[in-house]
Amino acid sequence: MKASIAKARVVIENVRPVIDHGAFAVKRVPGEILEVKADIFGDGHDVVSAFLLFRKKGQKSWQQSIMHEIANDEWLGHFITGEPGEYEYAVSAWIDNILTWHHGFVKKADAGESLLVELQTGAGLLKKLAATCKDADKKYCLETAALFESAEHYNEAVAVVRSAQFEQMICSIPLRENESISQILPLVVERKKAVFSTWYEFFPRSASQDKKRSGTFKDCIALLPHVKGLGFDTLYFPPIHPIGVAHRKGKNNNTVSKPGEPGSPWAIGSHLGGHKSINPELGTEADFVELVQAASALGIDIAMDLAYQCSPDHPYVKEHPQWFKWRPDGTVQYAENPPKKYQDVLPIYFENEDWKNLWEELKSIVEYWIERGVTIFRVDNPHTKPFIFWEWLMSEMRKDHPEVIFLSEAFTRPKVMARLAKVGFQQSYSYFTWRQTGAELQKYVEELTNTELRDYFRANFWPNTPDILPYYLQNTGHSHSAIRFVLAATLASSYGMYAPVFELLVNEPMPGKEEYYNSEKYEVAHWDWKSHTPLRELISKVNAIRHEHSEFHTMHNVMFCKSDNENMLSYLKINANSDSGFLIVVNMDPVHRQSCWLQLPETFMNAHNGESLLLVDLLDKSHYNWNRQWNFVELDPRLVPAHIFRVKLNR
Repeated sequence: MKASIAKARVVIENVRPVIDHGAFAVKRVPGEILEVKADIFGDGHDVVSAFLLFRKKGQKSWQQSIMHEIANDEWLGHFITGEPGEYEYAVSAWIDNILTWHHGFVKKADAGESLLVELQTGAGLLKKLAATCKDADKKYCLETAALFESAEHYNEAVAVVRSAQFEQMICSIPLRENESISQILPLVVERKKAVFSTWYEFFPRSASQDKKRSGTFKDCIALLPHVKGLGFDTLYFPPIHPIGVAHRKGKNNNTVSKPGEPGSPWAIGSHLGGHKSINPELGTEADFVELVQAASALGIDIAMDLAYQCSPDHPYVKEHPQWFKWRPDGTVQYAENPPKKYQDVLPIYFENEDWKNLWEELKSIVEYWIERGVTIFRVDNPHTKPFIFWEWLMSEMRKDHPEVIFLSEAFTRPKVMARLAKVGFQQSYSYFTWRQTGAELQKYVEELTNTELRDYFRANFWPNTPDILPYYLQNTGHSHSAIRFVLAATLASSYGMYAPVFELLVNEPMPGKEEYYNSEKYEVAHWDWKSHTPLRELISKVNAIRHEHSEFHTMHNVMFCKSDNENMLSYLKINANSDSGFLIVVNMDPVHRQSCWLQLPETFMNAHNGESLLLVDLLDKSHYNWNRQWNFVELDPRLVPAHIFRVKLNR
């Protein structure tokens, strides 16, 4: 046993946050606070001191901040995260011999005991400390030690020990002997858009405003002002690659397509190319790069669909048949989710012996589009591919392309979704789509923000997708969609919508299913991109509020309020100082006027010391003054389904 271990007397336990005992990284963005807690204690009654250590991965020296005991041997420290990259943090603790001596000295002085020997002991400790210091600190330690050793300056020495300056010095420059060091834990810092983003999805082939032809990238460029005007910063396209002909799906997922039907974009690959090619009906690669650059000039990122699957016509099928699963009759296995069958899509067989080359090729697809300006990818069905592959790919991307963001499209079991987030997906689709009552939403949001999920799972709230038309939205009007939109946009810091069907209230379902009738997945559509509707006006207003106010840039500041009406959901989004923020009140009933008495949380009221609050509704500019904890609110969903109150002291 090493002497440093044998002499260490402090125990460090239960360091948190930690993901699976340190197997996966905690996630943050630049400028965010990482609070670290740990149980720290030593034998006996000596004073314990502790530092939180942190550094960028690969660096030798640590930065450090002091930790403080908050209760019953539980300690707290924090640091503010820096630029994107991979980091490490740990806890260091030791028996602080100088502080132990100092505390004993003060008690003995108060008791009127002789302190000559205590001063000599202190001098020895200061000489040890001087050996670890430089310049002015070293000089102070040595001069003070000499004073302690001089009997004729006894009273002066006692006064120095009891001075605030001396105590501050020994606290800020501690004598660290026989330290205990916790496990070194991983942290990844990613760009802010990993936490705060506003997604808008449409099919490029439906972008044409000329009903005689399908859309192109040029048409998408013409629609960028529409996307910008609504307040979205991320424009996501379904796959833009050549579409297979074999087993091409027809309208409404018909297994037989008619001549001229375009097929599903997710049936990727034909004689025209695969995942590194573009469907020529949409334009050229140069057109796509022009679109990416035009969007960037408006502050919009183009997000691509990353779907690791192939049509039977994909070049991979002939060039790398070992990457697919072949059945005894000599046919290749197509995708199935019984009773659903996807004859136009072949899953990749990840268990093949040529897996290394497969992995490298799949990685090269991402790198190909990164080189053309794409840094955001929505990943189709990642839960049907091995976790170990994603862990490797995400690690490679963090190393070479830390700016890249992957959104996991995995509506599956909770533990599977969590594992994908752990291995590196920056954002994740969520269960918001099916959480419809106030109680369900509150429980779900508190699970996302108050449990371990907070440190690695970043939920992206979508009211609808091309695959999912929830029963709540089927054959409904403005108020239903408005309610779901406001909830998504104000509860979550990242949300998205499949458009323009959402804002145009196109919601006819397949009978008995959560699917769109005449789905764009199988046909070209032509939409009204120009009309001004109440829902579009609401979307642009709320998105402007989101971008202007930092309270909406995180979902970890939600504080729910009590209400005497379950149809009225209310919650605060407060700033870091808890002295101001937003109060959102939503009528969850899309048909009837509802009212309630809602209670502001006591912690929020205490922060204001009972002072009057000014509430300004940023949707209709109405003003209210509240000076009590319980307040009355009423909403008619036919007029407006929600209040978004800016709350501040009425001064």
